[in-house]
Amino acid sequence: MLTEIGYRDGETPLRGWHGAPDAKPRGAVTIFPTFINSTPTVEEKARQLVEAGYAVLIADFYGPHAPETPEQAFAAMRNLRCDPHAMRQRLRVALEKMRDVSGDIPQLTIGFCLGGMAALEMARDGQDLLAVASFHGLLATDLPATKPIGARILVCHGDADSLVPRSQVLSFWEEMDAVRADWHFHSYAGVEHGFTNPRTFDGSPNPAYNPSADRQSWRAMLDFFDETLR
Repeated sequence: MLTEIGYRDGETPLRGWHGAPDAKPRGAVTIFPTFINSTPTVEEKARQLVEAGYAVLIADFYGPHAPETPEQAFAAMRNLRCDPHAMRQRLRVALEKMRDVSGDIPQLTIGFCLGGMAALEMARDGQDLLAVASFHGLLATDLPATKPIGARILVCHGDADSLVPRSQVLSFWEEMDAVRADWHFHSYAGVEHGFTNPRTFDGSPNPAYNPSADRQSWRAMLDFFDETLR
């Protein structure tokens, strides 16, 4: 069961979705969604994490003017990304809200698409996170890491992702090595961007969906979190 929870970035009201298991959570996972904000697939992933023993908070990128179409979402994403410092502040307040509602338990974050980039940005930002996981996330950044990264990093990437050329993959590896990050990179041959989402935004089948990469990447994240929490 996910319930609406409000928070703010300065004057901008934001709306997240929170859930937690009946027993004490193993950890608190802030979920950064896709560029169109939360989707049924992201909400199902959140419920799976609750069933696995984690508290969750699906973050809100945009506030009261959330996009309703892909065209609006592309415009909203461009507006969010045009100021990388403001974008990071928007992401930080979601982590702060999760800490407020979850208490003193390990903090983790994951993300999909733009949300994958967001999770990596919070690692680069030096946030107090145990681990982060990116699913078909954007790898390029305007604010590359310059200091050691404390969070362990898992990137699950489609090798045929048309939004992330191999040159950006290599640049990401080099960036992570330069700050001695603890990073794992899983690449799935022939797999496109958006491989975890079986449906497009209008509900039609997503040709980029890859059931094998979806299953393997989710299992990899659960194992990664298990190992890190031990």
